Amino acid sequence: MRTHAIRIHETGGPEVMRWEETETGEPGPGQVLIRNTAIGLNFVDVYYRTGLYPLALPAVIGVEAAGRVEAVGPKVKELKPGDRVVADMRMGSYAERRIAPADRLVKIPAAISDQQAAGMMLKGMTAQYLLRRTYRVKAGETILVHAAAGGVGLILCQWAKALGARVIGTVSTAEKAALAKKNGCRFPIVTSGQGFVQRVKEITKGKGVPVVYDSVGKDTFVDSLECLAPLGLMVSYGNASGPVAPFPLGILSQKGSLFLTRPTLATYTATREDLVKAARELFAMVTRGLVKIRINQTYPLKEAPQAHRDLEARRTTGSTVLLP
Repeated sequence: MRTHAIRIHETGGPEVMRWEETETGEPGPGQVLIRNTAIGLNFVDVYYRTGLYPLALPAVIGVEAAGRVEAVGPKVKELKPGDRVVADMRMGSYAERRIAPADRLVKIPAAISDQQAAGMMLKGMTAQYLLRRTYRVKAGETILVHAAAGGVGLILCQWAKALGARVIGTVSTAEKAALAKKNGCRFPIVTSGQGFVQRVKEITKGKGVPVVYDSVGKDTFVDSLECLAPLGLMVSYGNASGPVAPFPLGILSQKGSLFLTRPTLATYTATREDLVKAARELFAMVTRGLVKIRINQTYPLKEAPQAHRDLEARRTTGSTVLLP
């Protein structure tokens, strides 16, 4: 079956993405054919496009999409044509249609739209493992979230508030500070032209925070360590400003026997059981209204290069969806 997709034949800037006609085969054993209805835009897409994360070329990029099952292959028992499903962490979502393994798909609840599902799974399940598994946030704690007005950041702020935590969040503009505050960030800090360490120390009365969630990377890493209380955990889960430079491990001991981790959603959802459990917990938070998924930008799939430019320039907030 002929379809269209965004493919890259070389790594580089947004201009390497091409709208091309491709061939979609029939689903094999354990596979389904999906017609995508909404595709999530994530910063990890930029990492693959630029070559920071390697992949075989040419490739259809994108790791998140919602859609409807059009056909099922042999040995697929839980899904049927017409089912609304969402997929995560499998390369190839920037396409009108795609073949996907059935065991990596989750049915979308009736109360959640396709656009919401496409804009929430990777970001929402990232928030789930960060808050509930990497560091289990408890009521009464004060935590630090970088990029608090971004896709993961807004979900982290809402979810942490629902857990009873106080959120300090860094943002780049006053407008983003207002957005973060509306979404559970009690103490937004606008970092343009100023640091954040002193303000974090003021808020915590010099104690520091037990955990920092950092998706920014190079620009915030060193100062984030300064914000941690003794035995605190530095969670570096993204590189929006570039990868963190090598540093002496002794710094962790000097600053209070700190812990450092670089987790990934792929590891935390590697098993079917973990994938389904994370998705169900996320769906529950959304359907209960404790976490609201806001699709603040949409682009035609053909305009994926412009969506990438806006994402990298920090002109987007919340979730962004590409529409086939």
